Order: sequence, then structure tokens, then C-alpha cells
Amino acid sequence: MTTSPSCAKESAMPHSAMPQPSTTPLQAAVPPFAVIPGAQVQHTLQGQEREIVDLVEATYRLHAAGDSVNPPSYFLRFPDRPTARIIALPASIGGQVRVDGLKWISSFPDNVPSGIPRASAVLILNDHDTGYPLACLESSIISASRTAAMAASAADWLSRHRRRPTRVGFFGTGLIARYIHTFLTATGWSFDQIGIHDVSPDHAAGFHSYLEHTDTAPPITTHDSPEQLIRSSDLVVFATVAGRPHVTDPAWFDHNPLVLHVSLRDLAPDIVLASANIIDDVDHCLKADTSPHLTEQLTGNRDFLTGTLDDVMAGRVALPEDRPVVFSPFGLGVLDLAVGKHVYDEVARAGHLHVIEDFFHELRRYG
Repeated sequence: MTTSPSCAKESAMPHSAMPQPSTTPLQAAVPPFAVIPGAQVQHTLQGQEREIVDLVEATYRLHAAGDSVNPPSYFLRFPDRPTARIIALPASIGGQVRVDGLKWISSFPDNVPSGIPRASAVLILNDHDTGYPLACLESSIISASRTAAMAASAADWLSRHRRRPTRVGFFGTGLIARYIHTFLTATGWSFDQIGIHDVSPDHAAGFHSYLEHTDTAPPITTHDSPEQLIRSSDLVVFATVAGRPHVTDPAWFDHNPLVLHVSLRDLAPDIVLASANIIDDVDHCLKADTSPHLTEQLTGNRDFLTGTLDDVMAGRVALPEDRPVVFSPFGLGVLDLAVGKHVYDEVARAGHLHVIEDFFHELRRYG
């Protein structure tokens, strides 16, 4: 492995003693293959929260305009490990990004009691012109960053014509909650109070301790019950690992909060039906037994959907003030691609790509 300041000069083809004119164009076309570890990803993204939110919004607009390919995600499940899954998110994005790729992300909840994160991921970027993979990036940080960025974007856009929330509540206190808090505060949000609730007292205590050490921590309350948390918050962030709805009483939302339903499966259909519902992509979100998908199965239609986040950004839909507003984002592979390509470009620009020499070896058609 080498660290290279330039991609263009790398060659994966062995030299020959005899001239090989026919191999020269191929040799120039094959990109070098680089590995970008998590430390580089985190260093690159740190402090760029505003830029990543802008990038996510631009990607949503490209996707809505049809300048992307985002097939259905594939869920690999295991009969002997029913709580675990690995998800493949293939995608392609145009615009100035021009990259194809795949996020391969695992969710193993049984990791948490062992003290390691539930999710792990890699992202493969493919060259637009040749299709050759050009990089493998550690992607749990990319995934958490794009998730937090879309949550922060939604919090901003969905509150522009409503009363801006001043009390935030986090239902679920893992890594995603931490990233969402970081992105909210980095993009101008401040709160009079923060509430937290988790089924694990130890996890709630850990998140409480993290919040206390942030620069501008308001009063923090750990709530014993979900109802207490929801009723005392006008911005509710769901960041759990729930596999089926566990919040069932619409009356808990009578104060019409803004709900960032990031974990997608927390809310019963009765709550969805009582709310204005914004999603990121209709066909992607209404699948895999998400709360909106269960609501569609119950009602037989999609009339409960108010629109997409792109509809809100474009001014095509108006949001009511007399109902809860729920944002349920499936999380699109194009977002991971956009953030991953941004990381790749920044690392390459700094001359710090770790290039695997001769990764592609069999490049001549007849040897």
C-alpha cells in the first residue's frame, strides 16, 4: 500500500520489454484503487456539517429531477440470526458528482451488549466512465453523517412556516442520536431543554454524560417513560432499533410536535394517520414494514402522505400547524454516494489517498 498525491499517474498494468501500443489507452483508463479508513473519513467530515447538509439537499433535488438511479435496497436476512440483517444499497448519481456505487451495511443489534456498535459498513465507489471500483471507504461514519444531515435539513425546512421547536427529545440514545445532535447544533439550532429516553438506562446515562460535555448544553432530563419524553418535546427524534411500532397513542402528540422518525418503525399507523407525513422517496419508504408501509397496508392507499422533502423545499406542499408533522426518511443510497464521493475528492485533493498498487491485475484480454 502506498500513499499517493495523485490518482492520474498510478498504473495497474505491468511494463513489458516490448512495446504494447494496444494496451496504452486501457492502461490510462483504469483508475487506481484506494482504501479510505474511518479515521480519514471522520477527519474529512469533521466541522463540515453545514456543507454536508447542503450536499444532501442538492442530492435530494437531483434525485427528484431524475438524475439518479436508486434501485430498491436488498435485505440479506438470516434464519439463525433473526434480528440481524445486511443491506445492499446500489445507486448512481449524475450532476457534478457522476459516480456509481454500493453501500453494504450490516445491522447486528446483538453487538450492543458486547460493547461494539450495532452497525458497520463499507462504501464502494465505481468510476463513472469505466465502471471500475476506484475506492472502498469505511462507511458507518458516512452513513451516520448523511442520516444526521437529512434529519437536520428536515428539521429546518419543516419548521420554516411553523413554530420553531425549542425543546428537543431523543428517543434512542446511540450513535445516530449523537450525530443528529451534532448536526443540529452545528447548523444553528439551540434548545431551551433536552429530553432523553432509552430502554437501556446505561445508554441513556451515557448520552446524558455526552450532552453535559458539549459547549452549550441546556438543562437535560432523562425521562422514565416514552409518554413523558414526547409530551415534553416539540421536536422528537426517534433513533431506535425498533423492528415494529411501539408508540401507539396519538394523544401523546396532541401538542403537534415535529417528529424526525429516523428509525422508521416506531409509530403505529394510528399516529401516522393523525399526522402530516413527509418522506424522502415514496416507493422506497413504503416497504419493509416501515410505519408508513404498515399504514398503507391498513388503509389500502397512500392518501395519508403529504409529500416528499423535495416537495417541501420546492414549495409544492404546505404543512399544517394543527397536526403533528412526521418526517420518515428511508435513507437513499444516492446520499451515501454523494457524501462518499465528497470524502474521496477531499482526501485525493490533500494527496492522502492510500492506493493499493496493482489491485486490478488481469487487464490484457489475451494475456
